[in-house]
Amino acid sequence: MTITTNDLKNGITLALPEGLFQVVDFQHVKPGKGGAFVRTTLKNARSGAVLDRTFRAGEKVEQAVIDKREMQYLYREGDELVFMDNTTYDQLAVPPVALGPAAGYLVQGSSAVLQMYADEIVGVDIPASVELTVTETEPGVQGDRVSGARKPATVETGLVVAVPLFVNVGDRIKVDTRNGQYLTRV
Repeated sequence: MTITTNDLKNGITLALPEGLFQVVDFQHVKPGKGGAFVRTTLKNARSGAVLDRTFRAGEKVEQAVIDKREMQYLYREGDELVFMDNTTYDQLAVPPVALGPAAGYLVQGSSAVLQMYADEIVGVDIPASVELTVTETEPGVQGDRVSGARKPATVETGLVVAVPLFVNVGDRIKVDTRNGQYLTRV
């Protein structure tokens, strides 16, 4: 869908020759002399890299229509994660690399919103925090009460999280999906 730079809004995605970019910020500028222009800050939908770009006012750009599909993670098959579309019940096999860091927070039965452009996954929305079971960690040493001391713990998805010393194997912990940090024991 073609739009002009006068129609830009925060959050819309553009299909530029360099790739897919989401508009983070934009500003219409009308200098004293010369033509008006639009100064934008764009974020690459695939890599997350930020780009500053200036367009002429009224310049035509291609808007990418991102289809957001609510999916449920069913199981792992070989190297791929199998999702089911909650509306059509179609199944989709996805390589973990397409999900980026979100793959480390998905357990069977969890929901995610996959952002699709054509047949390509360009983003994943998952809850801000998830509950995961600790599968491997060193036992806490009795008497070691150093304030704020942490130890590595592997959770059921294979993700390694720094946890307080009192967390043991089998404990359910809540992890922040934005930064991968331990929040609390459940």
